[in-house]
Amino acid sequence: MGDRFVVVPVDGGRDAAEHSGPVVAQATRSTGGDGGEEEPEVEEDPVFEPQDPNVAVPILKYNREPNKYGDGVPKENSPFINNTDNDKSNSYDGTNMALFEEEMDSNPMVSSLLDKLANYTNLTQGAQEHEEADDDEGSKKKAVKSPQMGTFMGVYLPCLQNILGVILFLRLTWIVGTAGILESLAIVGLCCSCTMLTAISMSAIATNGVVPAGGSYYMISRSLGPEFGGAVGLCFYLGTTFAGSMYILGTIEILLTYIVPKAAIFVAEKKEDEGEALLNNMRVYGTCCLTLMSVVVFVGVKYVNKLALVFLACVILSILAIYAGVIKTIFEPPDFPVCMLGNRTLQNHNFDKCLKMDMIDNLTTTTQLWKLFCDGPESNATCNEYFLNNNVTQIQGIPGLISGVISENMWSEYGPQGMLVENKKLSSVGGSDPTQDIYLPYVVNDIASFFTLLVGIYFPSVTGIMAGSNRSGDLRDAQRSIPVGTILAIFTTSIIYFTCVVLFGACIEGVLLRDKFGDSVKGNLVIGTLSWPSPWVIVIGSFFSCCGAGLQSLTGAPRLLQAIARDGIVPFLQVFGHGKANGEPTWALLLTGAICEIGILIASLDAVAPILSMFFLMCYLFVNLACAVQTLLRTPNWRPRFKYYHWALSFLGMSLCLALMFISSWYYAIVAMVIAGCIYKYIEYRGAEKEWGDGIRGLSLNAARFALIRLEEAPPHTKNWRPQCLVLLNLDSDQAVKHPRLLSFTSQLKAGKGLTIVGNVLEGTFLTKETEAKKAEQNIKSSMTAEKTKGFCHVVVSSNLRDGVSHLIQSAGLGGMKHNTVLMAWPGTWKQSNDTQSWKNFIETIRETTSAHQALLVAKNVDSFPTNQERLSEGTIDVWWVVHDGGLLMLLPFLLRQHKVWRKCKMRIFTVAQMDDNSIQMKKDLQTFLYHLRLNAEVEVVEMHDNDISAFTYEKTLVMEQRSQMLKQMQLSKTEREREAQLIHDRNTASHSMNDKSETLPDRVHMTWTKEKLFTERNRNRECNSNMAMRDLFNMKPNQTNVRRMHTAIKLNEVVVNKSQGAHLVLLNMPGPPKNRGGDENYMEFLEVLLEGLNRVLLVRGGGREVITIYS
Repeated sequence: MGDRFVVVPVDGGRDAAEHSGPVVAQATRSTGGDGGEEEPEVEEDPVFEPQDPNVAVPILKYNREPNKYGDGVPKENSPFINNTDNDKSNSYDGTNMALFEEEMDSNPMVSSLLDKLANYTNLTQGAQEHEEADDDEGSKKKAVKSPQMGTFMGVYLPCLQNILGVILFLRLTWIVGTAGILESLAIVGLCCSCTMLTAISMSAIATNGVVPAGGSYYMISRSLGPEFGGAVGLCFYLGTTFAGSMYILGTIEILLTYIVPKAAIFVAEKKEDEGEALLNNMRVYGTCCLTLMSVVVFVGVKYVNKLALVFLACVILSILAIYAGVIKTIFEPPDFPVCMLGNRTLQNHNFDKCLKMDMIDNLTTTTQLWKLFCDGPESNATCNEYFLNNNVTQIQGIPGLISGVISENMWSEYGPQGMLVENKKLSSVGGSDPTQDIYLPYVVNDIASFFTLLVGIYFPSVTGIMAGSNRSGDLRDAQRSIPVGTILAIFTTSIIYFTCVVLFGACIEGVLLRDKFGDSVKGNLVIGTLSWPSPWVIVIGSFFSCCGAGLQSLTGAPRLLQAIARDGIVPFLQVFGHGKANGEPTWALLLTGAICEIGILIASLDAVAPILSMFFLMCYLFVNLACAVQTLLRTPNWRPRFKYYHWALSFLGMSLCLALMFISSWYYAIVAMVIAGCIYKYIEYRGAEKEWGDGIRGLSLNAARFALIRLEEAPPHTKNWRPQCLVLLNLDSDQAVKHPRLLSFTSQLKAGKGLTIVGNVLEGTFLTKETEAKKAEQNIKSSMTAEKTKGFCHVVVSSNLRDGVSHLIQSAGLGGMKHNTVLMAWPGTWKQSNDTQSWKNFIETIRETTSAHQALLVAKNVDSFPTNQERLSEGTIDVWWVVHDGGLLMLLPFLLRQHKVWRKCKMRIFTVAQMDDNSIQMKKDLQTFLYHLRLNAEVEVVEMHDNDISAFTYEKTLVMEQRSQMLKQMQLSKTEREREAQLIHDRNTASHSMNDKSETLPDRVHMTWTKEKLFTERNRNRECNSNMAMRDLFNMKPNQTNVRRMHTAIKLNEVVVNKSQGAHLVLLNMPGPPKNRGGDENYMEFLEVLLEGLNRVLLVRGGGREVITIYS
């Protein structure tokens, strides 16, 4: 959300004078503290340069653009966060606060901050945003009026319109008749409690800051993070889309069943085909209606918004008609007779009189009803046995409020599909054939009914509580209006539903309540039979109500999808963020229409309702979870203005949502959760990274803190030990990673498990190297991403590399989550480098890891190691187990072989036997040991005899020592030269001071001659000393200890090269550095000889503890 200042011209001379005065005065404040009256020279500033003296001076007015999704900036610019870009041109001229003037760019004066807060306006981000041109140039944007909607118009009425709807008019009477009054009250109570608890949680979230367009999606995503937000946002989108399907199906059901039944395209020839014919008609007409509504939404969404009040008026008038009809039944119940055959209810479509025989002109004739149950109109025709055995009676469908029918409708009447609707208190004589009953004009259950199904069908009638939060941008005081309006709307609709349940049960006969489509009252809408003054009031009102609700769903769902797409968290939805030039979500509307068509093809209102119930319940579940998490974590930013919430209420609401999901339909609940889970994992792995300060991040921090404190209590057991790596990387002069394969090897070794810290040291001070440190960190993170290395990056700036590496080894990690292994590359150019500090730092690192009881892994020729994309063919990983280091040598190949790069490699273990060792027994013992360790490896014992030390060994040792001595001489010479240069400088300084006093000291003027003589004498002595040093160098004899070590290195190298030259990787014990630092360079030479002729080598040095065990 970007802040900008818009130049607003002011018309009129007087107004211009009134407005321009403060602006000029503010812009030209005196720099002095004396309050001088210095006049500004506005001519020098092009902003204030008038083109015409009659034109008013423009004002700088603070404006705030609507939020644009998908900016990818984790830190939002707002008046609450200082935007230094806008203030760079404002120089600080005051002297009272001069102590703070250097920090004014980042820390503004309180007065300027309060000025921004005072001018902050929350712009409309609903329909108005989409009616404006969606370009970045502010001059092309239309001026947006400040929001003026209050609680009643902005929240209460929209929530009423969205909550009251199709289920109330088409299914509530059937639910009451089937479940009975008591269980219907339980269903209504469960669902209304769920929405009330959700509204309390939603009010807390909605009043914890500004909620832009996107409503519940925005609340959940900013509270629980992009993964939960995207998953639940898409579920809410699917719920809204299927709600559109449900409203369209309701519209078509009212049209074809109650308004123009003759408009049906498919007409059933037989009674048993009526259900399928109705579904086919719903599919055809529903598709046409969906197409028409989509065109209306595409062409002019503003007309849909303007008609919303008309549709709401239809709903309110219909409900008032119901209450008026209930009151009228006390005095004069309406005449809607229901024809009964025995105790069975008859469909009253094809006969006028509820009689078997009728007297016409003193003649007894059969009626139309007779023809439906008999072969012909004759009185002696063959008739249905049940028809002959039972009498035909008429009962009043609406006996009235004081008739006492409430006691009969108190209990449930569930049954399977095809069950006859019967009145138990009427007499009935048997003789029916159930196989033939389906062909006769009885009223039957079109679907199997049970309590959990009715919950799923009813729940959509309480959805729509988010309508207020979705319009937060249009509200004058959103933080007050949303809680009051939403909770009041839920309270109002709950009372309507509770009273309707009781009044329907008290006024309408049970068989008519269970007649879903009003077949027993000539196809009238059952709830319409109760209304006053006419059933058509309800029919027409409910028709327009369903039309309006369908249009609202097709308007809101594409905008919700567009908001999710513009957030950029779901990559494959990016295309749906685009739209027409005026911002209309064209592509999102097309997708919404396609998904809505799926619901239309299902064609049954009773089958679609549980589907959208699942998606809405999941959305409400996560709203409650978001509130509970934020409350329990007590995050500093959690400061809702709505105070009547508690985490226990949120958890209760969450539990109720979850229970209702499985009560309604356990398989739909599982499908909805799987869909949400798949979206969550997709966003987690492929989605854009967003930092919204969400509660899940706070929850992760709390969980991490708890786990770290637990880890601190005791060191890990041997069974839980795994290498937690500190990877020491080298960077080049451009701060790019030198050896990225080191990161590849780390990911292959770790496979995403455990801790990985990638460290680097920059030489210098943090104040001067801050930019380079950030660049280095960014480059390392990019390399880690490219090499699929999961871990943390730690760049340290230190006065020298040695101390920086030491600091990393000592302090990297946190609490019990610290590294236990250091991984670094072999310094391959240590011989060619003139700087001895590189290999000295390497040896000191070895000493420090040993002192810190940490394992050390050194990779030689690391650039030849395989990448993560390579797959090594059949080959071996050779382990040379010379000394016991805690078992790390055997654990590493096992871990490597878990990765697909090394999976096909076999493991070979070599150990070295001396002259007095029993090599056969050693091999058996080693095989037994590996068996107990559950490791599969080939074992080989290599015998190394105590041969006489060869002349080659003597010679190589001698060359090594001579080279070391020469380097020391060169180092001494360099030191002498530096010392001599300092001496010459000092003498020159002294000579100048003597020349100044030459008149008083004439005996000291021959300094030049004395200096040359001194240089000649010194050079002669130096040549003599140099010749003596060279003679000593060529006459020296090698140290016996070095000879023995060189012998070991050469012999071991010969054996390793002979056995493992073709191996994909060689793991070798790393000898420790000498205790005497004088032999450090010889140590590097020994290692070089030991590794000569081998391609990929990993030197391993244990951390002084057992890391592998034979026990379970």
